[in-house]
Amino acid sequence: MAQATVATDLLGDVVLRPVRGHHAFEGCVEQLATAIRLGVYPVGSALPAERELADRLRVSRATLREAIAALREAGMVRTTRGRGGGTVVAYEPRAPAGDEPPDLAGRREELLDCLVFRRVVEPGACWTAACRPPSLQEQSLLLEALDAVDRAPDPAAHRQADSRLHLAIAGVTGSARTIAAVTDVQSCLHDMLQVIPVLHVNIDHSNTQHRAIVTAINAGRPTQARRAMEQHCLDTEALLRGLLF
Repeated sequence: MAQATVATDLLGDVVLRPVRGHHAFEGCVEQLATAIRLGVYPVGSALPAERELADRLRVSRATLREAIAALREAGMVRTTRGRGGGTVVAYEPRAPAGDEPPDLAGRREELLDCLVFRRVVEPGACWTAACRPPSLQEQSLLLEALDAVDRAPDPAAHRQADSRLHLAIAGVTGSARTIAAVTDVQSCLHDMLQVIPVLHVNIDHSNTQHRAIVTAINAGRPTQARRAMEQHCLDTEALLRGLLF
């Protein structure tokens, strides 16, 4: 199995979790669409097999098929039948500050609250990840995700790779609630970052911070990891408050 496929499978295990409540269809659509938008399943990659996805989300295969049909209608996936068939991601990430940014009107308080929540959750996730410490497989996952951010060929790919790295860090905590919280925060952050200009100085700065964070986690240095993520969150928040609010 190729390394990229291993990383995708591991991140899928991190982000996709049992759907709760009576709205199984809506929950499936939300989780799968979020995983696709944030780059857990990049364009051209295959979703896990139907049986595996249904087991992971704890829904019937009929419900899962309905959710995938909805994603297909939205143009996020395409499905082929027969031997060698499956569901492949068709969603093309859009570059930040594109021609049709999402409408954030009326969400100001929610988005500002998300930035505050992020300052609590993500540094704590780094602390927890570094305290465990990460297994060799988890260290490899973090280094792969970090390398993907550094090698991203364009702003759209960079935005998804950035989200994948943060989700990988959450996954290393082993805490389902932390993973859910970071996924929610990253989804909200993604909406905000999509509507500001691409600033290459900031991307370079962010990449340097990412390397410091991953290095500290893999070295088992929780205080250093937490402080590096706190600064990273504060810098991103300052940028967003200045350009968006």
